[in-house]
Amino acid sequence: MIALGLIVIVAVLTMVGVGELAAPLPSAPEGGISLDPVHLPGYALQTTLRMLTALRFSLLFTLIYAPLAAKLPRAGRVLVAALDILQSVPVTGYLALGAAALFQGVPGNPLRAELVATFALFTSQAWNMTFSFYQSLRTVPHDLDDAARAFRLSPWRRFWRLELPFAMPGLVWNMMMSMAGGWFFVVAAEAITVGDHQVLLPGIGSYVALAIQHRSLPAIGWALLAMTVTITLYDQLMFQPLVAWADKFRVEHAVGTVAPRSWLLRVIRRTRLLRRFGALLAWIRAVTGQVPGRWQRPGSGAARRRRAGSLKFWDMLTLGLTLAVMAIGIGILVRAIGDQTTTAELRDMLVMAGATLARITVMLALACGIWVPIGVMIGLRPRLAEHLQPLVQFLASFPANLLFPPVVLVIVRFDLDPDLWLSPLILLGTQWYILFNVIAGTANLPTDLRDAAVMFQLRGRSWWRRLIIPGILPSLVTGLITAAGGAWNASIVAETVSWGSTTISATGLGSAIAAASAAGDDRRVALGIGFMTVLVIVINHLVWRPLYRYAERRLTLD
Repeated sequence: MIALGLIVIVAVLTMVGVGELAAPLPSAPEGGISLDPVHLPGYALQTTLRMLTALRFSLLFTLIYAPLAAKLPRAGRVLVAALDILQSVPVTGYLALGAAALFQGVPGNPLRAELVATFALFTSQAWNMTFSFYQSLRTVPHDLDDAARAFRLSPWRRFWRLELPFAMPGLVWNMMMSMAGGWFFVVAAEAITVGDHQVLLPGIGSYVALAIQHRSLPAIGWALLAMTVTITLYDQLMFQPLVAWADKFRVEHAVGTVAPRSWLLRVIRRTRLLRRFGALLAWIRAVTGQVPGRWQRPGSGAARRRRAGSLKFWDMLTLGLTLAVMAIGIGILVRAIGDQTTTAELRDMLVMAGATLARITVMLALACGIWVPIGVMIGLRPRLAEHLQPLVQFLASFPANLLFPPVVLVIVRFDLDPDLWLSPLILLGTQWYILFNVIAGTANLPTDLRDAAVMFQLRGRSWWRRLIIPGILPSLVTGLITAAGGAWNASIVAETVSWGSTTISATGLGSAIAAASAAGDDRRVALGIGFMTVLVIVINHLVWRPLYRYAERRLTLD
């Protein structure tokens, strides 16, 4: 009865929220957004529905894109490069693209505004999930791969029986990180502002934007409380059950490990009606999956050549489509920049990009020094992870905008240097990618390796150098790649902070893009995004890609 009651409550709340999302946008000067806290439960419901919708699209994108990048030999290299470009484009850039379509349409069109907001949230969620799944597909242990070949599993059944289960623990933790990333940019997604145009969608993000504009500290406090309750609820109702369920897919050769728990998962497993419904779904899946899931017959040489020819065809088709889309995107960017850019402007952009790069490098090193040991400690202790998971979810979801009031007041009061004291805000968009991936990588370490380290009395530096660092490096590199992209994104929010009419900016590429976006200068926005994209791609190929290849070649669980 408890499980059925929860299902009914979630269904009713979803229908109410969808009805509110479909309502016409108010034409009031402030978009009909009220700072009265009585409206916050409805705003929280609408924000959560937007983020969950974006998360579903992100998961669908991940399950399609990552296997293509991992399995197609020629197109895969281009798809990974395209993913580097996609994650390097800041959310502001995607918002500017969506806002161009929004403001050309009918004012007050709710569907178009919701699509723009959902698209912006999608771009803050999808990339780290895709990188995580891609890394898992590339590091499937050879013994599991040999077993799949020995059983002659078809590609369809291999995906569902081997590859997706192997990737599931890391993917679930990155889904949690994606929800946190959505919260980080929810203010920009729900309070869409380009030049003189603004659209406020009902939600916690637009509530926070209005509270900052009116310098209302009580409203900021109410928004913080609403966020805390919302994050706790969806953590208990969705992510803790997912973490406990995904633990059964962990690569393990020893017994006696402590598995994560979830009260909701226990309730679901004890509910007779839900068990019968699950058995029905399993029967339907078994019946419908027989054709794509049957064993492969060895076949003749001609059949194998036909399969190889089919793979080559799809490889070349995907490669051609990806290159065409990349060429169109580069053409749009070049046309947006135009021929009005001067040498002095390029030099100024280069100096600001260097300042932001220095900030990000220092913050990444600081985040690794702080969160890698903490992530390892949490990952090795499932019970500790179970208790800390809601707290980590809340901290990772904390929007930088909520820190603007104390930051602005302290910098103005003590006349501090913004170039130095705004830098720690970048950590809010960087550190959690590292922490979540380190937790996932540590939790996925087989217990027999940990027991072997105890037996050989590995301690201190030897324990880290021979067990932990090699074991978590593939996940850590994934976290660093996405953290670097998140840091460039966060620089747009962190290098320019406002509290009412007071605005403080640091020298950097992020503040330049933020200022150009606020002024409606599409050319300078495109120029800044182009600089940021090129820098991220160059750094990925000079630093992170070699580390990725080393981890794939030397540090798989074999």
